[in-house]
Amino acid sequence: MKFKTKSKKVNKAWLNDHMNDPYVKLALREGFRARAAYKLKEIDETVALFKPGQIVVDLGSAPGAWSQYLRRRFAPKAAGAGGAAVGELDGVIIALDILPMEAIEGVQFIQGDFRDDAVLAQLNAAVDGRPVDVVVSDMAPNLSGIESADAARIEHLVELALEFSVQHLKPGGALVAKVFHGSGYSQLVDRFKKTFRVVKPIKPKASRDRSAETFLVGMGLKPQ
Repeated sequence: MKFKTKSKKVNKAWLNDHMNDPYVKLALREGFRARAAYKLKEIDETVALFKPGQIVVDLGSAPGAWSQYLRRRFAPKAAGAGGAAVGELDGVIIALDILPMEAIEGVQFIQGDFRDDAVLAQLNAAVDGRPVDVVVSDMAPNLSGIESADAARIEHLVELALEFSVQHLKPGGALVAKVFHGSGYSQLVDRFKKTFRVVKPIKPKASRDRSAETFLVGMGLKPQ
């Protein structure tokens, strides 16, 4: 019974912090599905990744806040309700997640596990041989709390995003991937440096201070 009471207190405290979070309030006001939209926005404003006409692949897209942000960037004159622009889309957005995602006008969504060869084949078919400008990955595994095991799962997902990027990015293309400080982080930075000409770690203000997450941005795909 004591455990349940403590758990309820923790949940109540988290919910209180969440609802008072300025980015949560901003997302509700501006129609984004999650505060994560402001992480991608700050990354974009820092390194100028996105512009209309691009092809972007959004990995780990649910609930859709990053795709919503991209949708707005690709239709800046047609902003509408619901966190996304409406009408003509100047660009291509292909989103993928193991979880379902409510439709966003003009965004092609594939539901499935990125680690599954059949799902990866669907994503490759959606890209259809076109050179991709930017790959963005907010993928993260379910964490067990066992550092070595969690680090291995995180590293595996980032490696998969890197492999996909090498296969599909245009020369000079970019990858944004969520990583976590801790075991394996330096190895991932080294892997990025071998793959891209410029590598920049960014921890957006919208990432909670207590979170170990950061984002590695690789720009300028090197010849492989």
